[in-house]
Amino acid sequence: MAPEPISLSVGFKRCRCCEREADWREAGSVGRRQLYGSGGLPSSGGFRAAKRTCEPSHLLLPQMGASMNTLPMTAAGYSVLEDELKHRARERVRLTERAQEAIADDHNLAENTEYQAVNTEQELNETRIAELEDKLARAEVIDLSKLSGNEIKFGATVTVVDEDTGAKKVWQIVGEPEADAGKGKISVNSPVARALIGKTPGASVEVEPPGGTKVYRVRKVEWLDSKRSPNV
Repeated sequence: MAPEPISLSVGFKRCRCCEREADWREAGSVGRRQLYGSGGLPSSGGFRAAKRTCEPSHLLLPQMGASMNTLPMTAAGYSVLEDELKHRARERVRLTERAQEAIADDHNLAENTEYQAVNTEQELNETRIAELEDKLARAEVIDLSKLSGNEIKFGATVTVVDEDTGAKKVWQIVGEPEADAGKGKISVNSPVARALIGKTPGASVEVEPPGGTKVYRVRKVEWLDSKRSPNV
């Protein structure tokens, strides 16, 4: 079961154009509204904004430090990771049984190819289990029901049009652990999401994803059920 949705505290660092600005000020409300909207967010802590000479979108660069220990994600994304962890735990039992059977057939483990194959699978499975446990332990589930409006932020499903080809794309901006470009879910830390954050319908954005520079025009911003995948 996913933990109760809570508000995310994310740090922000100076962008390159502000690298010489030594005086930072606490401006939590600015950063929070820019990325997650105003609903249900804490009134202090974890957010910093550069001086006013900075562009608002520059507040989206993550600050390395304690605040990076948390991972924002939707409730649907949390459930997917949780389900995989349960599957991996069952796989652990199955692989242990296979290893015991392999040992019973041939006690010479150095030349027991079946045992070595199972052992490799166990190592990969345990590595993934550790990754999933770490991500779930650090997860902060964002309540998308409290987010709305025409401004793009975490959780938004955005329809854009490639200004060169006219091709339409639909993306939902989600947490890094649940990102899946093939399903129309892009990480909030991706170049495309960073370019879109803070924009509204009608705006044009230029991004540099793998493959070259693209210019997109924002057509629509929606707030869909987090359990539904965008239609791509």
